[in-house]
Amino acid sequence: MKVTIIGCSGSFPGPDSPASCYLVEAEGFRLLLDFGSGSLGVLQRHIGLYDVDAICLTHLHADHCLDLCGYHVARTYGPDAPYPRVPVHAPADAPRRLAAAYGMPDEPGLETAFDFAGLAPGTIEAGPFTVTAALVNHPVEAYGFRVEHGGRSVVYSGDTGECAELVKLATDADLLLCEASMLDGPDLPTGLHLSGRQAAEHAAEAGAGRLVLTHLVPWNDPADVLDDATRGGFAGPIELARSGAVYDLA
Repeated sequence: MKVTIIGCSGSFPGPDSPASCYLVEAEGFRLLLDFGSGSLGVLQRHIGLYDVDAICLTHLHADHCLDLCGYHVARTYGPDAPYPRVPVHAPADAPRRLAAAYGMPDEPGLETAFDFAGLAPGTIEAGPFTVTAALVNHPVEAYGFRVEHGGRSVVYSGDTGECAELVKLATDADLLLCEASMLDGPDLPTGLHLSGRQAAEHAAEAGAGRLVLTHLVPWNDPADVLDDATRGGFAGPIELARSGAVYDLA
Protein backbone atom coordinates (compact mmCIF):
# COMPACT_ATOMS: atom_id res chain seq x y z
CA MET A 1 0.00 0.00 0.00
CA LYS A 2 1.38 3.36 -1.09
CA VAL A 3 0.19 6.71 0.31
CA THR A 4 0.96 9.98 -1.49
CA ILE A 5 0.15 13.36 0.00
CA ILE A 6 -1.39 15.47 -2.76
CA GLY A 7 -2.51 18.34 -0.54
CA CYS A 8 -2.27 18.97 3.20
CA SER A 9 -3.01 22.68 3.62
CA GLY A 10 -5.74 23.51 6.11
CA SER A 11 -8.84 25.55 5.27
CA PHE A 12 -7.50 26.83 1.92
CA PRO A 13 -4.53 26.13 -0.38
CA GLY A 14 -1.19 27.44 0.81
CA PRO A 15 1.84 28.56 -1.19
CA ASP A 16 3.34 25.06 -1.16
CA SER A 17 0.32 22.77 -1.07
CA PRO A 18 -3.29 22.38 -2.16
CA ALA A 19 -5.96 21.70 0.42
CA SER A 20 -6.64 18.19 1.68
CA CYS A 21 -6.20 15.25 -0.69
CA TYR A 22 -4.47 11.90 -0.14
CA LEU A 23 -3.86 9.19 -2.74
CA VAL A 24 -3.81 5.55 -1.59
CA GLU A 25 -2.74 2.88 -4.08
CA ALA A 26 -2.55 -0.92 -4.11
CA GLU A 27 -2.86 -3.55 -6.83
CA GLY A 28 -3.27 -0.85 -9.46
CA PHE A 29 -6.31 0.65 -7.70
CA ARG A 30 -6.26 4.36 -6.85
CA LEU A 31 -8.35 5.73 -3.99
CA LEU A 32 -8.58 9.41 -3.07
CA LEU A 33 -9.27 10.51 0.48
CA ASP A 34 -10.75 14.01 0.06
CA PHE A 35 -10.47 16.22 -3.00
CA GLY A 36 -9.92 19.72 -1.62
CA SER A 37 -9.31 23.06 -3.30
CA GLY A 38 -6.38 23.00 -5.73
CA SER A 39 -5.72 19.28 -5.49
CA LEU A 40 -6.86 18.29 -8.98
CA GLY A 41 -3.90 20.04 -10.60
CA VAL A 42 -1.24 18.52 -8.34
CA LEU A 43 -2.87 15.08 -8.55
CA GLN A 44 -1.91 14.97 -12.24
CA ARG A 45 1.79 15.02 -11.26
CA HIS A 46 1.27 11.57 -9.74
CA ILE A 47 -1.39 9.74 -11.78
CA GLY A 48 -3.27 10.24 -15.03
CA LEU A 49 -6.26 12.55 -15.08
CA TYR A 50 -8.68 9.66 -15.57
CA ASP A 51 -6.98 7.11 -13.30
CA VAL A 52 -9.01 7.71 -10.12
CA ASP A 53 -10.95 4.55 -9.20
CA ALA A 54 -12.83 5.70 -6.09
CA ILE A 55 -13.14 8.72 -3.80
CA CYS A 56 -13.99 9.05 -0.10
CA LEU A 57 -14.90 12.49 1.24
CA THR A 58 -14.62 13.11 4.97
CA HIS A 59 -17.02 16.06 4.92
CA LEU A 60 -18.40 18.82 2.73
CA HIS A 61 -16.28 21.85 3.59
CA ALA A 62 -14.71 23.31 0.45
CA ASP A 63 -11.14 22.50 1.44
CA HIS A 64 -12.03 18.80 1.45
CA CYS A 65 -14.34 18.34 -1.51
CA LEU A 66 -14.54 21.27 -3.94
CA ASP A 67 -12.24 19.95 -6.67
CA LEU A 68 -14.80 17.25 -7.36
CA CYS A 69 -16.54 20.00 -9.37
CA GLY A 70 -13.55 20.48 -11.65
CA TYR A 71 -13.12 16.73 -11.95
CA HIS A 72 -16.72 16.52 -13.15
CA VAL A 73 -15.75 18.77 -16.05
CA ALA A 74 -12.79 16.53 -16.94
CA ARG A 75 -14.86 13.35 -16.88
CA THR A 76 -17.88 14.87 -18.64
CA TYR A 77 -16.21 16.82 -21.43
CA GLY A 78 -12.82 15.10 -21.90
CA PRO A 79 -11.82 13.80 -25.33
CA ASP A 80 -13.11 10.26 -24.71
CA ALA A 81 -16.16 11.19 -22.66
CA PRO A 82 -18.33 9.87 -21.26
CA TYR A 83 -16.01 8.06 -18.86
CA PRO A 84 -17.21 5.42 -16.38
CA ARG A 85 -18.73 6.92 -13.24
CA VAL A 86 -16.40 7.05 -10.26
CA PRO A 87 -17.77 5.76 -6.92
CA VAL A 88 -17.86 8.58 -4.35
CA HIS A 89 -18.48 7.72 -0.69
CA ALA A 90 -19.51 10.94 1.05
CA PRO A 91 -22.04 12.43 3.46
CA ALA A 92 -25.53 11.93 2.07
CA ASP A 93 -26.04 15.57 1.07
CA ALA A 94 -22.97 15.61 -1.18
CA PRO A 95 -24.80 15.38 -4.55
CA ARG A 96 -26.99 18.41 -3.80
CA ARG A 97 -24.26 20.47 -2.15
CA LEU A 98 -21.70 19.90 -4.89
CA ALA A 99 -24.23 20.55 -7.64
CA ALA A 100 -24.99 23.87 -5.98
CA ALA A 101 -21.28 24.69 -5.74
CA TYR A 102 -20.88 23.96 -9.44
CA GLY A 103 -24.03 25.94 -10.32
CA MET A 104 -25.97 22.96 -11.66
CA PRO A 105 -29.53 21.88 -10.94
CA ASP A 106 -29.91 18.95 -8.56
CA GLU A 107 -30.82 16.77 -11.54
CA PRO A 108 -28.72 15.47 -13.18
CA GLY A 109 -26.16 17.23 -11.00
CA LEU A 110 -22.72 15.68 -10.89
CA GLU A 111 -24.12 12.17 -10.96
CA THR A 112 -23.37 11.81 -14.66
CA ALA A 113 -19.70 11.54 -13.66
CA PHE A 114 -19.94 10.14 -10.13
CA ASP A 115 -21.82 7.34 -8.40
CA PHE A 116 -22.55 8.76 -4.96
CA ALA A 117 -23.06 6.52 -1.92
CA GLY A 118 -23.99 8.01 1.45
CA LEU A 119 -21.54 7.40 4.27
CA ALA A 120 -22.40 5.99 7.66
CA PRO A 121 -20.20 4.60 10.42
CA GLY A 122 -19.00 1.16 9.37
CA THR A 123 -16.98 -0.62 6.71
CA ILE A 124 -17.06 -0.41 2.94
CA GLU A 125 -15.03 -2.13 0.24
CA ALA A 126 -13.22 0.01 -2.34
CA GLY A 127 -11.28 -2.15 -4.78
CA PRO A 128 -8.68 -4.07 -2.75
CA PHE A 129 -9.13 -1.78 0.26
CA THR A 130 -11.26 -2.18 3.35
CA VAL A 131 -12.30 1.31 4.44
CA THR A 132 -13.76 1.91 7.89
CA ALA A 133 -15.57 5.20 8.46
CA ALA A 134 -16.17 6.69 11.91
CA LEU A 135 -17.86 9.92 12.91
CA VAL A 136 -15.43 12.48 14.31
CA ASN A 137 -15.89 15.70 16.28
CA HIS A 138 -16.49 18.62 13.89
CA PRO A 139 -19.33 21.15 13.53
CA VAL A 140 -20.71 19.34 10.46
CA GLU A 141 -21.18 15.66 9.66
CA ALA A 142 -17.57 14.50 9.34
CA TYR A 143 -15.77 11.18 9.18
CA GLY A 144 -12.32 9.78 9.73
CA PHE A 145 -11.17 6.84 7.60
CA ARG A 146 -9.09 3.75 8.22
CA VAL A 147 -7.85 2.13 5.02
CA GLU A 148 -6.50 -1.43 5.26
CA HIS A 149 -4.80 -3.71 2.76
CA GLY A 150 -2.39 -6.61 3.06
CA GLY A 151 -2.15 -6.36 6.83
CA ARG A 152 -1.21 -2.65 6.73
CA SER A 153 -3.30 0.36 7.68
CA VAL A 154 -3.40 4.12 7.25
CA VAL A 155 -5.80 6.30 9.24
CA TYR A 156 -6.84 9.76 8.14
CA SER A 157 -8.51 11.97 10.74
CA GLY A 158 -10.18 14.42 8.38
CA ASP A 159 -11.15 17.46 10.49
CA THR A 160 -11.83 16.82 14.14
CA GLY A 161 -11.54 18.10 17.66
CA GLU A 162 -10.60 15.75 20.49
CA CYS A 163 -12.36 12.49 19.75
CA ALA A 164 -12.42 9.02 21.31
CA GLU A 165 -13.62 7.60 18.00
CA LEU A 166 -10.40 8.74 16.33
CA VAL A 167 -8.35 6.88 18.92
CA LYS A 168 -10.40 3.75 18.31
CA LEU A 169 -10.10 4.12 14.53
CA ALA A 170 -6.31 4.60 14.73
CA THR A 171 -5.59 1.72 17.11
CA ASP A 172 -2.31 0.07 16.04
CA ALA A 173 -2.36 1.86 12.66
CA ASP A 174 0.91 1.88 10.77
CA LEU A 175 0.44 5.51 9.70
CA LEU A 176 -1.79 8.20 11.20
CA LEU A 177 -2.46 11.29 9.09
CA CYS A 178 -3.80 13.53 11.80
CA GLU A 179 -4.95 17.11 11.57
CA ALA A 180 -3.12 19.73 13.62
CA SER A 181 -4.79 22.99 12.68
CA MET A 182 -4.42 24.81 15.98
CA LEU A 183 -1.41 26.16 17.82
CA ASP A 184 -1.43 24.88 21.37
CA GLY A 185 -2.50 27.14 24.19
CA PRO A 186 -5.08 27.62 26.92
CA ASP A 187 -8.79 27.51 26.12
CA LEU A 188 -8.55 25.69 22.80
CA PRO A 189 -12.00 25.42 21.20
CA THR A 190 -13.69 22.05 21.48
CA GLY A 191 -15.32 20.11 18.69
CA LEU A 192 -13.43 21.90 15.93
CA HIS A 193 -9.74 21.09 15.36
CA LEU A 194 -6.67 19.66 17.11
CA SER A 195 -3.35 21.17 18.06
CA GLY A 196 -0.10 19.34 17.39
CA ARG A 197 0.02 18.29 21.03
CA GLN A 198 -3.50 16.88 20.88
CA ALA A 199 -2.75 15.03 17.65
CA ALA A 200 0.26 13.41 19.31
CA GLU A 201 -1.81 12.48 22.36
CA HIS A 202 -4.34 10.73 20.11
CA ALA A 203 -1.53 8.90 18.30
CA ALA A 204 0.02 7.81 21.60
CA GLU A 205 -3.27 6.54 23.01
CA ALA A 206 -4.00 4.66 19.79
CA GLY A 207 -0.55 3.06 19.64
CA ALA A 208 -0.05 4.26 16.05
CA GLY A 209 3.29 3.54 14.44
CA ARG A 210 3.96 6.89 12.77
CA LEU A 211 2.34 10.32 13.01
CA VAL A 212 2.13 12.79 10.13
CA LEU A 213 0.64 16.17 11.02
CA THR A 214 -1.82 17.39 8.39
CA HIS A 215 -4.30 20.20 7.69
CA LEU A 216 -1.53 22.73 8.24
CA VAL A 217 -3.11 26.18 8.16
CA PRO A 218 -0.94 28.63 6.17
CA TRP A 219 -0.95 31.36 8.84
CA ASN A 220 0.69 29.04 11.39
CA ASP A 221 4.44 28.43 11.49
CA PRO A 222 4.81 24.68 10.80
CA ALA A 223 7.79 24.55 13.15
CA ASP A 224 5.50 25.62 16.00
CA VAL A 225 2.98 22.90 15.13
CA LEU A 226 5.74 20.28 15.17
CA ASP A 227 7.12 21.63 18.45
CA ASP A 228 3.64 21.37 19.99
CA ALA A 229 3.46 17.75 18.89
CA THR A 230 6.70 16.84 20.67
CA ARG A 231 4.89 17.56 23.94
CA GLY A 232 2.08 15.06 23.28
CA GLY A 233 3.75 11.95 24.65
CA PHE A 234 4.02 10.08 21.35
CA ALA A 235 7.18 7.96 21.17
CA GLY A 236 7.11 7.16 17.45
CA PRO A 237 8.26 9.25 14.49
CA ILE A 238 6.46 12.60 14.03
CA GLU A 239 6.70 14.76 10.94
CA LEU A 240 4.89 17.49 9.09
CA ALA A 241 2.85 16.56 6.03
CA ARG A 242 4.29 17.74 2.74
CA SER A 243 2.71 17.79 -0.69
CA GLY A 244 4.44 15.10 -2.75
CA ALA A 245 5.58 13.00 0.22
CA VAL A 246 5.18 9.25 -0.34
CA TYR A 247 4.83 6.50 2.28
CA ASP A 248 5.25 2.84 1.26
CA LEU A 249 3.56 0.61 3.80
CA ALA A 250 5.18 -2.71 2.88
